[in-house]
Amino acid sequence: MGFRIALDDFGTGFSSLTYLQTLPVDLVKIDKSFVINMLSKPSDRAIVESVIFLSQRFSHPILAEGVETMDHARALRQLGCEYIQGYGVARPMPASDIPEWLQAWSTQEGTCRACEL
Repeated sequence: MGFRIALDDFGTGFSSLTYLQTLPVDLVKIDKSFVINMLSKPSDRAIVESVIFLSQRFSHPILAEGVETMDHARALRQLGCEYIQGYGVARPMPASDIPEWLQAWSTQEGTCRACEL
């Protein structure tokens, strides 16, 4: 049917390590509560690193929520995080605004290229 399944807010609430092994998920989302403080709190960074490591071992792509700065984006990229979302990328917008935003994002010096460092 074309559905894709994401394991959202991994590391909080009712999420469990067994979900990585047993559920047919296409994507693991790291909760923003860990990402936001990962640059200043070693324990949050350790959680982010661990979720990325486990997700890679189970061949699940990883998306980090709550990416507020390009410093976050660069650190996540270096850790092997494949996808990011947050106000550091873009605020919510109508679908009709996406093509213009995409053009600006891809040509903006130091923005999307910074994630590739």
